[in-house]
Amino acid sequence: MEVRIDDNAGYCFGVVKAIGAAEEELSRSGSLYCLGDIVHNSAEVERLRRKGLRVIDHGDMERLAGSTVLIRAHGEPPATYSAAAERKIHLIDATCPIVLTLQRRIRRGYEEMKAEGGQVVIFGKPGHAEVTGLNGQTEGTAIIVSRPDELEAIDFGRPIRLYSQTTKSREDYRSLIANIEKQKPTDFVAYDTICNQVAHRAEQLETFAKSVDVLLFVAGEGSSNGHYLYEYCRKIQPNTHFIGGAKEVCAEWIAGAAKVGISGATSTPRWLMEEVAEKLRGMR
Repeated sequence: MEVRIDDNAGYCFGVVKAIGAAEEELSRSGSLYCLGDIVHNSAEVERLRRKGLRVIDHGDMERLAGSTVLIRAHGEPPATYSAAAERKIHLIDATCPIVLTLQRRIRRGYEEMKAEGGQVVIFGKPGHAEVTGLNGQTEGTAIIVSRPDELEAIDFGRPIRLYSQTTKSREDYRSLIANIEKQKPTDFVAYDTICNQVAHRAEQLETFAKSVDVLLFVAGEGSSNGHYLYEYCRKIQPNTHFIGGAKEVCAEWIAGAAKVGISGATSTPRWLMEEVAEKLRGMR
């Protein structure tokens, strides 16, 4: 049995930047607070916890005056920066550059729509950290749409500016745009804000999924990108299984397989996929 790891799988550069910033501070001071999980992967969060990273929520900032806090790649709303300044909290801002650019674009769109009586619509997962940060640019007034057919809250008689969470499916975003256009809105502009690295992963994954008999997709349960790419894989390679790590590998899945592939989300560390590969080689 041949075991292959997808060369294109693993961290996007935004996550690499955030984890690098965390490890640099941890090596210097031995401790660091992070607003939310630094990445949607419990194994990586635990690895960094052992190095001294402590995950906090916004309510914890009340008691952390003068401390150092990391803003992860997902970004934060303006209110977080104001709260940190009031408490003299030093921020290490590891917001992904693509997310940061999108935040600024949405802020400009919001100012435009506020002046014209229009709406900012964000295609994304409600409650997702990135979406919370994006909505913060509109003072919490954006319409959050999670599905291409979810149009009930949009007023098509008013101007619309549409943006997408960077990690959403480009195919779903196109469907949403088409559905809005069918309603013949009076003034509608949709912006291409999906990360190209994420969008191209689907194409790369298609080639990889077709090249193996069984595919093990490694990702955290909380990873939106992971669930999207996993479902995409399953359409191409029905013998695809979602796992969090090596302990979840089932021998029945790989029985008789000549080629077993391992891939993962943009939040999946390479070392975790290597562990799965070692487990498979031991079972072989």
